Amino acid sequence: MTIRNLLRAGVFVALATAGTFAAASANAQEVIRLRIASGHPPANTYVNLMQGFFVPEVTKRVAEKTKYKVEFVEGYGGSMVKVADTLEGVQSGIIDIGGYCFCFEPSNLPLHAFQVMLPFGTMDPTTSLKVARAVYDKVPYMSKVFEDKFKQKLIALIADNGYNLGTNFDWNSVADIKGQKIAGAGLNLKWLEFAGATPVQSSLPDAYTSMQTGVYNGWIMFPSAWVNFKLYEVGKFYTEIGFGAITWHGLTVNSARWEKLPKEVQTIIAEVAKEYEARTGTVNKENYPKQIADLKTHGVNVKAVSDKVKADWANSLAAWPAQKAKELDAAGLPGTQVLEIALKAAEDNGHKWPVQYKIK
Repeated sequence: MTIRNLLRAGVFVALATAGTFAAASANAQEVIRLRIASGHPPANTYVNLMQGFFVPEVTKRVAEKTKYKVEFVEGYGGSMVKVADTLEGVQSGIIDIGGYCFCFEPSNLPLHAFQVMLPFGTMDPTTSLKVARAVYDKVPYMSKVFEDKFKQKLIALIADNGYNLGTNFDWNSVADIKGQKIAGAGLNLKWLEFAGATPVQSSLPDAYTSMQTGVYNGWIMFPSAWVNFKLYEVGKFYTEIGFGAITWHGLTVNSARWEKLPKEVQTIIAEVAKEYEARTGTVNKENYPKQIADLKTHGVNVKAVSDKVKADWANSLAAWPAQKAKELDAAGLPGTQVLEIALKAAEDNGHKWPVQYKIK
């Protein structure tokens, strides 16, 4: 082969090799790593949906629709952040995305527990989401505060199952509750206080041991937790009083991390977050009767209270929403506006309150 032919062959090989590298580069997907966490374990429905829906769905859609690949580093059950530290974890950038209950942020997010301030609301989690969305859509502060004060963006609301009362003792009237040590989280402790019980602040990871050792004798809790955390082993009575399905959890993303994400990845995350939000309502609604049935199979005494007992408990709280509204207004927050919107939205969605709350 002549020198000229060798040179030509070399050029061809070089071009072919360059073409191969170019094709490989074009096909390679840039990896984006995101740390996602919750202080609660996957036994909680919303965390289970983070792990089983949000993470795989974002991963799949980003891979299919963009040149990027998202890899999630997941940490649930307190392995990255504790239940009361998740907002701060997202704010500081320890994690990129966090799911948490606003109930653990009474100082930072006092208004975001507004549905708790209206006890005996809807027991339908999908309706609870509609009520919450009516408030968030009409009161910009509710979403903006996350960005303005806590360096994070709210991308989904999270509905809980309907709250009832699980105990290790039988009870039939509000008088039977007086003096009993009963746990709650954040503002729902007021439901107990006004009824004459002794409220105890707690969190689900501590519930089993605390019930077992007598730190408290009951929990304001939805049936999914009574099943998934095996609280039926230490609390054989579950009473359907219907405190309400509360939307007071959220999924947030660190603002600085969000801004660095490619626009098409942001779009997909926002899209999946919206679907995730809806699923927290529908999945909880579908699971409720199954979980009630589960409790019965585990030997739990499940019963519903009479309308009179519910009305008695609600009447003990009748003046509280107006008190909270005034307190929040005095702190410069739109308390009255939020509670009035929530009251009307619940009624517009067919809910009938056992007592007519007056906000002002």
